[in-house]
Amino acid sequence: MAEPHELSMVRQAAAIRSRELSPVELTAHYLERIDRIDGTLGAYLTVTPERALDDAKRAERLVLDGGELPPLLGVSVPVKDLTPVAGIRFTSGSAAFADRVADSGTPLTDLLRAAGTVLLGKTNTPEFGLPAYTEGRVGPPARTPYDLTRGAGGSSGGAAVAVAAGLASAAHGSDGGGSIRIPASCCGVVGLKPSQGLVVAGPGRDVSDLVSDGPIARTVRDAAALLDVMAVPDPGRRSFLDWCDHEPVRLRIARWAAPDVPGVHVDPQVLEAYEKASALLAGLGHDIIDIPQPLAPGDRQAFDPVWAVLAALPPVPPERESELMPLTRWLRERGRAVTGLDYARALGALRAVGRKLADAVAPYDAVLTPTLAQLPAPLGALRDDSDPAADFAAQLAFTPFTAPFNIAGLPAISLPLHHTPAGLPIGTMLAAPHRADGPLLALAAQAEAAGPPARFPPLTHLFPGNAP
Repeated sequence: MAEPHELSMVRQAAAIRSRELSPVELTAHYLERIDRIDGTLGAYLTVTPERALDDAKRAERLVLDGGELPPLLGVSVPVKDLTPVAGIRFTSGSAAFADRVADSGTPLTDLLRAAGTVLLGKTNTPEFGLPAYTEGRVGPPARTPYDLTRGAGGSSGGAAVAVAAGLASAAHGSDGGGSIRIPASCCGVVGLKPSQGLVVAGPGRDVSDLVSDGPIARTVRDAAALLDVMAVPDPGRRSFLDWCDHEPVRLRIARWAAPDVPGVHVDPQVLEAYEKASALLAGLGHDIIDIPQPLAPGDRQAFDPVWAVLAALPPVPPERESELMPLTRWLRERGRAVTGLDYARALGALRAVGRKLADAVAPYDAVLTPTLAQLPAPLGALRDDSDPAADFAAQLAFTPFTAPFNIAGLPAISLPLHHTPAGLPIGTMLAAPHRADGPLLALAAQAEAAGPPARFPPLTHLFPGNAP
């Protein structure tokens, strides 16, 4: 019989509703696993056992009382520690805020609670969510469970680890340049960046329109079910979970694997996975069409000043600036040098680039690219505290495919369709026109069903004598 954490989130929710599975027992199971193995993996910055058990007991009472139940009653969905939850430690991944406690939450956290989810804690993220790795000073690095010498990616690194290692049913993430899809690829899970504006995080979160909150999950159906409760309520909208039962027929899928960033090398094993994904989709009856990389070198230069301004926005007490990471301090210095006129011009340039990409993919039903240019990076390979500019350049070379879809506001999903012979996961990214999140999930579910069976990382090999 499967262990509770081996069940998909959708299956857990159904088992709770039918009284086959106790929310309290499921929560206790996850808390025990977190206590036993997360010290090595780095999924959580803060674990909230009392809050989790209170949530679980509330869920159990609702089940026993009967009546209409929330859709995700009793399943565990931790929140990334860039998003506040009232009364819970809120670090933003920074040692400068290691002891901060949030006064209030956001509309998104209210939706998660109303859906009946259990809060196990706040997941690991790098400082202010800026890097594509999760290695900071407020907690341990987040490691991919497939190889503890390699990082989980970022900035939703802890969330992806929690899902991959069976330390949560699914997880909340956020994505401003690939921060859901990057760790999903590194950790062998599903990560969806929704269309811009589909999920509202609350006032004051992002002035650039680059960031979208979204789900990280073990399966496409789990991601769709979580998106159903994260999205702005719309009674007339078809359920995203229902879309997963829709079988797409002969779609036109554009593809490219050439980065728009000059000098970026795509790993041969990544290209092999891209070709296998193309063959998989063609075998499902879809037309795969090679098109040129829509963006030209230099098109995304405006991203850098906008990202620097986002880094400079969080208020930090002057006496604690020295506690920030070198990359953060470098970005904040650059951001402070951007004038209002510079920023307005950069946003205008970014939106023109977004329209260019959106226009290029508009004739097609979907787009296929690699998620990352490289395999999961060894810990410390991207981070360079002595040279933040080199650090930033290394991140761009690692993640050249993800940020353009933030710039264009288009939905994009990373699927764990392939692994290297050594067992490292390689994500494949599918994207779609704006607000075609439902059709994108239908295609992703079809590809997932036709691809290799879902797997858990071999934790028994990583923790000899302490098999998780």
